[in-house]
Amino acid sequence: MNVLSRLVAIVLLAGSSISYLKYERPVQVSGSGQQYVAVDETVWQHARADLGDLRLYAGSIEVPYSLMSEGGMLEQERKDVPLLQQSVVAAKTQFLIDMSGLAEYDHVNLKLSGKNFVAHANAEGADDPHAQRWAALGDSILYDLSRENLGGNSMIRLPRTTYKYLRITIDGPIKPDEIQSATSERREEHPPVWREAGSMPREEQKGKDTIYTFNIAEKVPAEKVHFDVVPAQPNFRRQVEIRNEKDDWLGSGEIERVHMVRSGQKIDSENDDVQFSENRQKIIRVIVHNGDDPPLKLTGARLEQLERRLYFAAPAQAQVKLYYGDEKLEPPVYDYAKLFQREQGASAAQIAGEAMNAAFTGRPDDRPWSERHPVVLWAAIAGAVVVLGTIALKSMRTA
Repeated sequence: MNVLSRLVAIVLLAGSSISYLKYERPVQVSGSGQQYVAVDETVWQHARADLGDLRLYAGSIEVPYSLMSEGGMLEQERKDVPLLQQSVVAAKTQFLIDMSGLAEYDHVNLKLSGKNFVAHANAEGADDPHAQRWAALGDSILYDLSRENLGGNSMIRLPRTTYKYLRITIDGPIKPDEIQSATSERREEHPPVWREAGSMPREEQKGKDTIYTFNIAEKVPAEKVHFDVVPAQPNFRRQVEIRNEKDDWLGSGEIERVHMVRSGQKIDSENDDVQFSENRQKIIRVIVHNGDDPPLKLTGARLEQLERRLYFAAPAQAQVKLYYGDEKLEPPVYDYAKLFQREQGASAAQIAGEAMNAAFTGRPDDRPWSERHPVVLWAAIAGAVVVLGTIALKSMRTA
């Protein structure tokens, strides 16, 4: 019991690191559910470069979070969709498909038991299975050419639609009981979220090149340069290089505007961005190679970074605060982060201005070893609990 008491005491000590975090910022949560805090330039300047010292607290209780870079993603999930009212209508196989579980879709895969057939499928859509009028969504050819060893197709292709029900009519040798099941996919696209990084650049003309020089705080990452091209600028394509103050190469790309008609075909293409690997340079030079053309008509250029967000489950009550500013603190390890799933309705929590942590001791290097190495500590505690459990089990068996 003595050993357990000591372990509990160590855990309590390990859990309290607020006094070694130099800065604090109140977080204004709105209601309950999943919310997030966007990391701004102030946090970048005063937190660890990897943001490993960020902590959320509701009172004295640590709030787990997941740190995510908003680089964009496409979520796909295959989903079974119910078949309804499989029957024969006017000598044709007809059935409904309940698509209400999908917000949007563009195809349905049928599982068919028949072999060696060719059939014509007509698709219609409506939000009510008893609707008098159904919208025409197009035709598909279903086939199985097993005999010729030429494969088959059981997909009904559709324009992207949101109808809750599909009515499928098949003209061909497919019977209602040969339609075994149907599946589709839920797709949800999350575009990347960019935020401005650094101050306005200094612009200069050097020979045939236009050069933008950005001064940026050392810890603040930059991953893209965006050019604001005036609408009156005619078609162009220019090479862009990105270098640091020592003239080391950081990245390159092209920006362009092409609006023209060739051979009766209209071409529209615009790209005002050049992305590059994450950099933490104090000075970034962006060089636009104009060649023998006049400089581009630009209203400016800016550096941008992918937004980093701390997603968390908002506590029921208590004031939430964001703390940071401890180079010795190791990154947290939360189950919440390991099992993280972004919720569709996650909302942005607002953070107030930065202030010195009132509880800050001012001596981060003097903090206990247990607080500087929480991961190692928890591993040791887990090991000790296992050993104690083994000892207790042996004692019970010998008793």
